Amino acid sequence: MNLDLTPEDLEFREEVRTFFAENLTDKLARAGKLATSVFMEPEYSLEWQKILHKKGWVAPGWPKKYGGTGWTEVQRYIYETEYALAGAPSLAPMGLNMVGPCIIGYGTEEQKNFYLPRILAGEDYWCQGYSEPGSGSDLASLSLKAESDGDDYILNGTKIWTTHAHHANRMFCLVRTKADGKPQQGITFLLLEMDTPGIKVDPIITLAGEHEVNQVFFDNVRVPKSGRLGEENDGWSVAKYLLEFERSGGSSAGLEVSVKRARKILKDQAPDDAALKRRLAEAEIRVEAIKMTEQRVLAAVSSGNNPGPAASMLKMQRTETMQMVDELAVAISGTYTGVAQIQALDPSSNETPVGPENMVTIMPRYLNNRAASIYGGSNEVQRNIIAKAVLGLK
Repeated sequence: MNLDLTPEDLEFREEVRTFFAENLTDKLARAGKLATSVFMEPEYSLEWQKILHKKGWVAPGWPKKYGGTGWTEVQRYIYETEYALAGAPSLAPMGLNMVGPCIIGYGTEEQKNFYLPRILAGEDYWCQGYSEPGSGSDLASLSLKAESDGDDYILNGTKIWTTHAHHANRMFCLVRTKADGKPQQGITFLLLEMDTPGIKVDPIITLAGEHEVNQVFFDNVRVPKSGRLGEENDGWSVAKYLLEFERSGGSSAGLEVSVKRARKILKDQAPDDAALKRRLAEAEIRVEAIKMTEQRVLAAVSSGNNPGPAASMLKMQRTETMQMVDELAVAISGTYTGVAQIQALDPSSNETPVGPENMVTIMPRYLNNRAASIYGGSNEVQRNIIAKAVLGLK
């Protein structure tokens, strides 16, 4: 395993750093600094997306023929790392990282020609209609009903925890088209417009006081069958394909940034606390271990091998380490973390925060990231995958 960067890779890294330095405005950098999850307000994420789209860097994971960069695996890793270290705003992941690759893999030529350019340009903003009340980790039990009626499906039911549904103009959605047989064999994958009559979006305010998720209700909603991705009753195959992209994203660079932030706060607030110093050192060791695993996987993929269960292992380790660092940051910050100051999280706000500004996001991040070990396949599911694939357990 050779992890040394070639001269070409080093030159590429410098190009990426220069681009971020020249194009990441103060406004966008502040938005990235105040982010409490991967979901930014579209006001900022779409502005940054247009800048990246103009450069041709908006979809590094896509094939070049559909608007991707054509980068090597090493270049993509360099880019993701520098992106996190620069503090750039996250792009909305539902279109670029999730449904976009699914359309490339399962869509008709007509669907590809229509949707993919709009996703790249940020003309469509997507949300994900998966979870339902009672159907979260057991997604195959979903019950949102889609009845066939000529060239349309008629939808009745509800989806929940639908991130940014209040911003989205489109949704990719799993629906029940057959009730008998195995649950997985009666699910269909649909693309639909959020302004379709009969769709109602109700906000859910999180523990952090933020409006990020919603419940979406469908009352006799008519969706054209032309919006179906893949075959009827084979939506489970499409959903599993999409999950590969949801689960495999990310890198240790974001964790490095979080640890660096926690170390700065520790230096300012409790420089002599030996117990906190020890916990922070343990977190740094875990981040280094994750980085080495990422690089082993990178070396394997670059050689044409499949990462196998390593994707599950990395998903589990990244999310649990992130939660560990969040908890540590709360402990270091003390009473400042108990102050609710939602307005101070708005990049356009001129409200003076209570306490140091670098502590404003600590509690919201902690609360928001509790879900990280659940979405994308819960960490318990990841452990089962590892047990079967690595240990041979049944």
